[in-house]
Amino acid sequence: MPETLPTSVERAAATRDAWRKSRLAGVAAPQGNLALIETRWLPDGTEISDAEALAGQPATVTVTRLTRSNLDDGRPEHGIRLWDSASAAIQHFDTISLFDFDPGWVIDAEFTPVSADRTIPFEHIRDNGSSRDLVVPGDITFSRDGVDYRLSAFDDGGVLLLVFGDATNGAQDPETTTYGSGRFLFVERPSSGTGFVDAGPVVLDFNKAFVPPCGFSEQYNCPLPPVQNRFRGPVEAGERDLVLTDGFSIH
Repeated sequence: MPETLPTSVERAAATRDAWRKSRLAGVAAPQGNLALIETRWLPDGTEISDAEALAGQPATVTVTRLTRSNLDDGRPEHGIRLWDSASAAIQHFDTISLFDFDPGWVIDAEFTPVSADRTIPFEHIRDNGSSRDLVVPGDITFSRDGVDYRLSAFDDGGVLLLVFGDATNGAQDPETTTYGSGRFLFVERPSSGTGFVDAGPVVLDFNKAFVPPCGFSEQYNCPLPPVQNRFRGPVEAGERDLVLTDGFSIH
């Protein structure tokens, strides 16, 4: 008889521990989320060398560069980021609180590609209510508890990234509250489809939902969940929020 392939739930359960270990190590890495201490956008036409950017910084600090589009005219803006492998946030990092594994939040869904030039406006946490258009290469659809969902995940370097919100975000109950601005989830494609061209099944394993980078450093500018990505009820699965020691706060 042919070998029976594992179900989505079985795959999710089997990879949970490795995912958790990778997440805890990753956020505290030398250029992990907790290490970001400064994002600086340079005035138009300004150049700065690595040496100039690092002047006066301890040896634990490194520099990288990034670009974005201007909200008004779309022209490229250039900036630098400083990362400290011995940042105060890393020194006070305890863990990321986590819900217990829930097989009910491993959801088999369908991905339907659309025109390659379709974008959807995503408001960002530090843009004062303005939005940035992000490429959303298709729709993710499924039904749960009698409700039909059509979610929008954007292209994050060749991977579908879902930004979603639910009733646990900033909830009063300390046992179920999650990061207030929403959470992220990478969409898994078990099929052999290439990129975002082919329609086919995808898996939404909300047990791997994670706190976005802005939950670890105020120097990030994260997208917020659009209305179609907001669940009316609680999604009690995945990461909940950052836990720091000694009363330290990133805010």
